Parts: sequence; structure tokens; C-alpha cells
Amino acid sequence: MAAESEKELQQLKKRLAELARKSYEHNIYTYTGFLGMAEQDAFYSMPSREMAAGFMLYGGREGCERQMLRFGDSENIGYEEDFPIACLSIRPLMEKFADTLTHRDFLGALMNLGIDRGAVGDILMEGKSAYVFCTEKIAPYIMESLEKVKHTNVKCILADASKELPVKEPERVCFTVASERADGMIAKVFRLSRNQSLELFIGKKVYVNGRLNENNSYILKSGDIVSVRGHGRFIYYGAGHETKKGKWSVSAGIYK
Repeated sequence: MAAESEKELQQLKKRLAELARKSYEHNIYTYTGFLGMAEQDAFYSMPSREMAAGFMLYGGREGCERQMLRFGDSENIGYEEDFPIACLSIRPLMEKFADTLTHRDFLGALMNLGIDRGAVGDILMEGKSAYVFCTEKIAPYIMESLEKVKHTNVKCILADASKELPVKEPERVCFTVASERADGMIAKVFRLSRNQSLELFIGKKVYVNGRLNENNSYILKSGDIVSVRGHGRFIYYGAGHETKKGKWSVSAGIYK
């Protein structure tokens, strides 16, 4: 269900409205595939009346960027139901001789299987291996078909995300800024110039708490989660004290 263009996002909204209506009318849970940031923003921009069934976003564990959307809640439906998400561990058969593999290598190998992007969630790197969240429906096909990543032979098995993937705390960084403006904060965190940071807003690549943010002068608040396509994600912890030079000492946590 990947969508990027305005036409695709409008089609996505119609599909989401249909799923919400189906959940409400038939008293069942309905699910999307994994949604990217632009798709999640399209959902948040829909009228509140479309959300009568209740909803929840989840990517397989806390902190995932790509998330599956579920319509329906236990209060209205009468029971709880797990998201149809599987976690796969993809590891080299012989790590000693494996290529140095990247996130892009694993994603490319999965897409080469002919899989829709919406069937795959976050890919979390661990050395030359990776954990991949995907739909339960596509998991058996991936385990049967994925034999190589780049030039490295791999094995793919089911994993228990709750036991094998403890949530890691973001890496805390501290720095000084003239203000808590989003453009300045992004420039500091990702070591960019202010012009490069501004270009990210113009290119619609900045999301704050899952919502597209085109306002580069937006003042960040403690707890805001900022996602920048192509660069990464961080949580803003807030300002500490004002320095003698009139700047603010602030801190943020960078998700690795």
C-alpha cells in the first residue's frame, strides 16, 4: 500500500475510509500494510468522523517508524487481537566471509523477491545481520525464497522480537542552539548547514510526531519525535539552561 504522489495518497485515504467503515459496520478488526511517514500523515489528515471504529498504529515493537494501522478497538469489538506482524531474523550462513551489509542491501534483496513495500516494516541492523518486520502472510514466502543478500548466502528464520530485540535507548547528545527552532535543531543533530536543513522542509522530508511539518521555524517541544527522510530520527528532550552567550543548552536522543 505504498503511496507517495498526491494522487496515490488520495487513493490511500479512500482505502483507509473503506477499512474504517468495514470495521465499524461489521464489528471486526481491519488492517493496512505497513505505512511510511507520508502515508501516516495522510491518515492523520482525514476527518475525525472516519475514525469512529477506533484505531491503533503499531510496527512490531515500540519505536518503529513504519507502522501498520488497525481499525477497531477492544472496547467496541469486545476482544483484543494481535497485529498480523511477524519478525524475521536474516543472518549470513558464514558470517566470517559475509559482505558488509547495509539496510539498503537487505531492503533491495526483499524487493527483488517481488514483495510489495507495504508488506515490509522496519529493518533493524545488527552487525552483518538484520531483523525484519513483515506481515504474517508474506513471512513464509520470504523464509522460503530469500537465499542471498548482495553476494552473501543467508538463512531466514522466525524471531521473537520481544526477547531478541530489546528496545535500545536513543543515543543522547547535547549541544547549544540560538533557539528551539526545528531547522536549527535538525542542522545540529545531523550536522548540516542551515540551508541544507531548510531544503529538507521544502522537499517535504520532515515529520514531527508522525505529521508532515513544512514550517522550518516550528518550535520543538520536549518529547517531540522528529523524523527526517534520508537522515534518521531523534527525540527532543528539551532545553536546560541559557548560556552566558545567550544560547540554549539542549539535548536530544538519536535513534540508531
